[in-house]
Amino acid sequence: MTQTRPQQSTGQWADVPEPKTVGDHVVERLARWGVRRYYGYPGDGVGGVMAGVSRARRAGAAQLVQVRHEETAAFAAVADVKYGGSPIGACVVTGGPGAVHALNGLYDAKLDRVPVVALVGQTATPALGTRFYQEVDAKALYEDVADYVIQLSSADQVIHAVDQACRTALAHRTVCAIIVPSDLGSEDAVLETPVAHGYSHTSSVPSTDPGAPPQAALREAAAVLNAGERVAVLAGVGAAGATAELTAVADALGAGVAKALLGKHVLDDRLPWVTGAIGLLGTRASYELMQHCDTLLVVGSSMPYGEYYPPPGQARSVQVDLDGAACGLRTPTEVNLVGDAAETLAALLPLLHPRGDGAWRERIATWKGDDDAVRDARCAASADPVNPEAVVRGLQAHLPDDALLAVDCGTATAWYARDVDLRPGQFGSLSGLLLSMGGALPYSLAAKTAHPHRPVVALVGDGAMQMNGVNELITVAKEWQGWDDPRLVVLVLNNRDLSFETWEVRAELGEVPDPASQSLPDVPYAQWAQLLGLAGTRVERPEDVDAAWAAALSADRPFVIDAVVDPSTPIIPPHVSAEQALGTVESGLRSALHGDEQVPGLVRQGLRQVVAPVLSAVRHRAGGRSED
Repeated sequence: MTQTRPQQSTGQWADVPEPKTVGDHVVERLARWGVRRYYGYPGDGVGGVMAGVSRARRAGAAQLVQVRHEETAAFAAVADVKYGGSPIGACVVTGGPGAVHALNGLYDAKLDRVPVVALVGQTATPALGTRFYQEVDAKALYEDVADYVIQLSSADQVIHAVDQACRTALAHRTVCAIIVPSDLGSEDAVLETPVAHGYSHTSSVPSTDPGAPPQAALREAAAVLNAGERVAVLAGVGAAGATAELTAVADALGAGVAKALLGKHVLDDRLPWVTGAIGLLGTRASYELMQHCDTLLVVGSSMPYGEYYPPPGQARSVQVDLDGAACGLRTPTEVNLVGDAAETLAALLPLLHPRGDGAWRERIATWKGDDDAVRDARCAASADPVNPEAVVRGLQAHLPDDALLAVDCGTATAWYARDVDLRPGQFGSLSGLLLSMGGALPYSLAAKTAHPHRPVVALVGDGAMQMNGVNELITVAKEWQGWDDPRLVVLVLNNRDLSFETWEVRAELGEVPDPASQSLPDVPYAQWAQLLGLAGTRVERPEDVDAAWAAALSADRPFVIDAVVDPSTPIIPPHVSAEQALGTVESGLRSALHGDEQVPGLVRQGLRQVVAPVLSAVRHRAGGRSED
């Protein structure tokens, strides 16, 4: 069984034309590093570079996707790498406002450790320092988000600047920025670096990846793991490409595996020893796994919620990561193995002592079964008008084997984490550490651009859809007829509320949410899609959910499902207890004292989502039927 992120696109590119200008030269040098796809929006500040991209595009040597906003350009550049489209993502944005707009997407790359190069325009060189139109100090602006920032001042810097940016982006898995003043982008290219003092002759050959750690470190790690009787594994996105090795190690140790959200695709969610997501939006099975293990192996994860790791002093820990600085950052570790996950686990496997007793995995399977019963009960709970968790769960029966998912941040994230079981060959991603709203549509565009022959599904809340999704549907309408498979399905969870934040206001502050800040207008998303020449439907009854998914995933064009869902459906933490159930009611009552008119429905729905699933799990463990 193999399950990794999608393979990098290997399209047939023509040779980049011989550069005539600095803009051409930047594009030609980037092509040597495998950068052929650009997401951007034009402006005079980056005109010379955009002209170079356009000339390469017309020659069949590059691809340009014009989006509606520079933030989308940066988000899509991140996603292009996450979905295996390019080794390095690239966005092209103009100076001033364009440079500012792109920052959010670039911080997504920085926090999720994705190599991206931003090509940023700037005021013409003679005007710098004169408070000219759109003049901002782009170098200072980008110094926090980028590991390497250079503002070009002469044509003979291009080779060095591009090579250093790409090498740094790949080595550090981060953002780098090349700022090109508008006049310089159109100057004549200097294709050969002078042989003179002060000039560097650089290489466009990528460095090798780190392999496995030394044998002594592997033996030390194996000793810790072999001593454990109840081993847990936490796998993150750094374990991508190591599915077979991770499976073999987990089998040898008789371990259960919990997954950080960006690593959801690493192992099949249906395996009885895979407990699913971990953290606030995770499963109770993952919580129990960490609470009862005596040994922890962390592979390629930096999941930040400390309360979801084993309690201090309970478990001995080993960590595997490409970045030594990430080791021991979240939980105390005894051995830190710095290296490639697949090679490190393969080297570790022969040193492990296979377990003969399957009692630990039997306990894990019991927790997993309880979780399944809880999920079924939550999804079956009645709602007004439609249960959002049931809508997302309804995707499962229709999800193609090669589907790519793009998920926004909000309640959609919780239902994706808990209710979508990714199978081998499927892949999903989102803004993992930045947790930015507005990522799903740019991500889905990048996924579809990188893999035009595969179906893509975006899970979006109405807040994120109004933030940028309605605009980027215009980009979808502009691009979709060039895709081999026209299916891009956008599910909008339309609850007319910024519901994730609203729950935080109630639960954490005990305050009544202010409609002025929390309520959203009811936008006809499906009709907007139809107006753009796409397809769509509005779902207002539970019995229509299945038909909507069937229609969307058999449509001959992109499709929007506008699902009108209940804003009172709570997101219950995985470690559900009677105390927390009472806390849910208590927070509602505290809000009621402040005049929250939604409280009766909230408490009723909260009890449905808390008490009924717990009773269902008890019935399941006792061998009875699970009922709502």
